[in-house]
Amino acid sequence: MADNRKFDYLQLLRRESGPANLKGGGPQADRRTLDNKIDRTTHSANLRTTTKSVVESRRKISELRKAENLPELTAGIPLLLEVDPALDIDKLRHYFNFEIVSEEDGGFVIVASSDIDLSEFLEAIDGFAEYAKPRTGTATIASVFRLDDDINQTQRLKLILSEYLHSIWGTLDSVPSLTVDIGVTCLGTSEIPKEPENRTRESDEDWARKVGDWAIERIAAYDAWYDLQEARSKEVQRIIVEGYGGAIEQIVHDEGNDAVTLPDSFSMRIRVSGKGLKDFVLNFPFVFEVAEPDTVQLRENQVDSSKGFDENPTPLPPDPLAPAVCVIDSGIQEEHRLIERAIDKATSFCFLPPPASASDVSDYIRPGGHGTRVAGAILYGETVRRDIEYQLPFWIQNARVLDADGFLPSRLFPAALLRQVVDRYHHGPRQTRLFNHSINADCHCRLRHMSAWAAQIDAMSEQLDILVIQSSGNIRRTASLPRAGILDHLGAGRAYPDFLIEPSSRVANPAQSLQALTVGSVAYQYFSSTGWQSFVKNEAEPSSFSRSGLGLWNVIKPEVVEFGGDYLLSPGTPPIVSTPTEGRDCFPELVRSTKFGPGPEFDRDDIGTSYAAPKVTHIAAHLQRVLPDEPCLLYRALIVQSARWPEWTRGTKVDTNLAIRTLGYGLPDPERATTNNDYRVTLITSGEIGISAGECDLYQIPIPESMRRPGYEYDVLIEVTLSYVAKPRRTRRNLRRYLSTWLD
Repeated sequence: MADNRKFDYLQLLRRESGPANLKGGGPQADRRTLDNKIDRTTHSANLRTTTKSVVESRRKISELRKAENLPELTAGIPLLLEVDPALDIDKLRHYFNFEIVSEEDGGFVIVASSDIDLSEFLEAIDGFAEYAKPRTGTATIASVFRLDDDINQTQRLKLILSEYLHSIWGTLDSVPSLTVDIGVTCLGTSEIPKEPENRTRESDEDWARKVGDWAIERIAAYDAWYDLQEARSKEVQRIIVEGYGGAIEQIVHDEGNDAVTLPDSFSMRIRVSGKGLKDFVLNFPFVFEVAEPDTVQLRENQVDSSKGFDENPTPLPPDPLAPAVCVIDSGIQEEHRLIERAIDKATSFCFLPPPASASDVSDYIRPGGHGTRVAGAILYGETVRRDIEYQLPFWIQNARVLDADGFLPSRLFPAALLRQVVDRYHHGPRQTRLFNHSINADCHCRLRHMSAWAAQIDAMSEQLDILVIQSSGNIRRTASLPRAGILDHLGAGRAYPDFLIEPSSRVANPAQSLQALTVGSVAYQYFSSTGWQSFVKNEAEPSSFSRSGLGLWNVIKPEVVEFGGDYLLSPGTPPIVSTPTEGRDCFPELVRSTKFGPGPEFDRDDIGTSYAAPKVTHIAAHLQRVLPDEPCLLYRALIVQSARWPEWTRGTKVDTNLAIRTLGYGLPDPERATTNNDYRVTLITSGEIGISAGECDLYQIPIPESMRRPGYEYDVLIEVTLSYVAKPRRTRRNLRRYLSTWLD
């Protein structure tokens, strides 16, 4: 691995930059849109009938609420529209003054209207039947197939409620109290105007005036958003707290930070009665997601430490200017001899609520710790170094967020907590850019909207120069529905590795984040002895516990894998899945806490994706050492670029779908990521490069003439890796619309 010298890369040459010559004209209109334009009278009549029905139903509901003395609601109607998937849904806002609450699959859009009479929409419907001018929005009516007039809002509830809450919806009235996470849209109808273009013949004075006017309009749009966010926060509080005696436990929102697009939502954790939740969901038009909080708990550890070594020399401290890595975990045994000199103790902080103290940063996970092992894997990589006078390569910062039982307390909203941690360390003295996050929810991620937790990672990656290295999550040995453990899969007749691509084995929140570098686990070797059998037949096959992809919108997740060990199977009746000591060589070598009684300083006594992730963090931190002035986007790209599928995938009978979903791009290689050689060269862009929607950058890859001579019979492989960020929008359920700008 390159160390203490400049990374010998070549510069990727950008030859041109300008408007892209895009072909195709966008998605084709649905056949129903064309039919509606042919038979305008029938379509207008049907749409007018359902619209009037919705208006009348809303009026009756409002009168009934007053009679029952229920909390007063701000005037507004939640609406569910079925539209042409090819429609630019911002036209609904532009022409009908509908606020886009969320975009859903299948052409459904949830909108809100402050006009309870829907007069503008009805006017456009009439105009469509009468062939009115398109500028009034009448042409858009052809693309609006249906307005849902179900008074029970059955379809809308399916779209915004989690599977569990939807299953208990009918019994919620009897639930005295429950805690849920809600997503609230607050974009309103404000828009940031398009940035002005500096025309060739324009004077400096005219250009300065245009830029100044644009800046004023942009500030006005942000002011309007902040006012709306505050108003909606107060509205939720008035309904939940004052109306139903509930509580607002936490709120997290994105303040934008000099962005050129407005944030579109905020998230809250609330506690309320079931009756209050039903009233809120049915009548508050701006809510787009309601879900129960994820349970966040570390995987159980059953390995006994019976071996290990304590004869290692004490390592030397890192260079004062070495990179810092923040470990967001269960705390660290900071006095541990093998890692103590790398701990940046002045920054250690406990984020747990009282009675925990801010200075209580130790690792209480029995028997050998969790955060301590993660920190050791970041510092040492695959094996604990036995060198005399080994210098620790990085600084470790200790952010404790898990309690002594490995739980994230339900009082802590993960999205808000993560923002708090990143802000503290990124804006601290070391300006930390690398964050190891070996923490996941205890269940597979949902596929409707990007979670607040994962979207927070995406938002911070867009606003700040950071990289979050995230574990994919672990499948437990056994689990209750809707989860499924390894034994549950085996009992249902699902064999390894097929159960790894079951929906219940999907990556766990927040591993679906688009900007996090998500890491899965692979096993070390085939093992068969004393009644125990490994799941794998070859080195580097996916671990039986490693959660897999694809992620949200079929994105490749995890992107890379590392060695995290594996369970062993005793195929009796019933079968046993465990980590027996005789299989120690199947487990990773890790620094372990000695806080709770006798035990070695390091051993092979635990497994999990938790320990695969920090090995990738180890590579990322080395990249920061050799490329300290480059953005984290480059580190992310170089790690993925260096990854290769293992040897066993090169057979003719390999299931490539399984390989992609469990291995991603493969095992990263530190040497490939940080060095070149006589047979391989890496060309990179330097610094952050911005590109706007509709623009194109043209790069040239020079191939030396000596390699292009027809007499040479060897292949030249050119690989291209794009790593980019854009502002996320949680209310969108479409990959290209979730990100404000898409890159091809």
